[in-house]
Amino acid sequence: MKVAVLGKVDQKGLSFLKENEFKVIEIENFEIQNLKEQLKDVDGILLRTTRLDKEILQHCDNLKIISRHGVGYDNVDLDFLNENKIALCITSTSNAVSVAEHVLSFFIYLTKNLSLSDSLVKEGNFEKRSELPNFFELYKKKVLIIGFGRIGKEVAKRCLGFDMEVYVYDPFLDNEIIIRNQCIPIEKNQGLTIADFITIHLPLNGDTKNFISQTELNLMRKNSILVNTSRGGIVNENDLCIALDSKKIQGAGMDVFVSEPPESNHPFFKLDNILLTPHNAALTLECRERMSLEASQNIVFFLNNMSELNVENLVNKKYL
Repeated sequence: MKVAVLGKVDQKGLSFLKENEFKVIEIENFEIQNLKEQLKDVDGILLRTTRLDKEILQHCDNLKIISRHGVGYDNVDLDFLNENKIALCITSTSNAVSVAEHVLSFFIYLTKNLSLSDSLVKEGNFEKRSELPNFFELYKKKVLIIGFGRIGKEVAKRCLGFDMEVYVYDPFLDNEIIIRNQCIPIEKNQGLTIADFITIHLPLNGDTKNFISQTELNLMRKNSILVNTSRGGIVNENDLCIALDSKKIQGAGMDVFVSEPPESNHPFFKLDNILLTPHNAALTLECRERMSLEASQNIVFFLNNMSELNVENLVNKKYL
């Protein structure tokens, strides 16, 4: 059987495919015409961030599964997959730890003013340390986790390790599960009002687009930090710029953007109270290895009808 790999992935996953006697083609030219030609006879696709719309997918005559190298799948035409009974898998167990660590890195960097302290020392102004803006502890601060899947739970563990008060908003989850994880269930607006830190862990869809916009930002405390490592578009970027520029909130950490990469004149770049990273929260060395292997395992296990397939990775199982 034949598998196309769209984008660079760790060798561990490629080796697993080849060890299981799959023919692997690695594609780095993502022009539509090239994809139509290259994908027409593949049984499976290991997909990173390339967009696969109906225009391309309808030419994939032999396709049975797409396995995402990650957990988001807004770059795939899910309706087409469902209608044609093509499986979509994600790597649900691979990236939670690395993203959770990234979230805490945002918290610490933004509250400790690390960049200012670093510059002060390097510029020979050590004696001016008392002139630095106030910086704060995470200890006993309130954090609101929006979305309590695997990543949200890993963030909660680390926040609890800092002795933070952890609140969770997830209307699709039984409150008992939140309580069992030593967290406190709370409604969205109430949580935004009391939180010192807000971190978002939601998929991007019609219900979550602009989930945080001017209305929500106006509810937040002046000293609050907002972090988004999920998907661009969940936070309204224009409204966030206004809130940061006017010091309505203290700061923000953004790993994801509406347009990636963001335009060179993006207003975020003029702000000194936002920390930006290039959608790499899940790209630690360890996580790249795990995602590559898990994405490859999804394909092998599914196509070989093996019970090792993690059914939680199968997004559209009810349509198959």
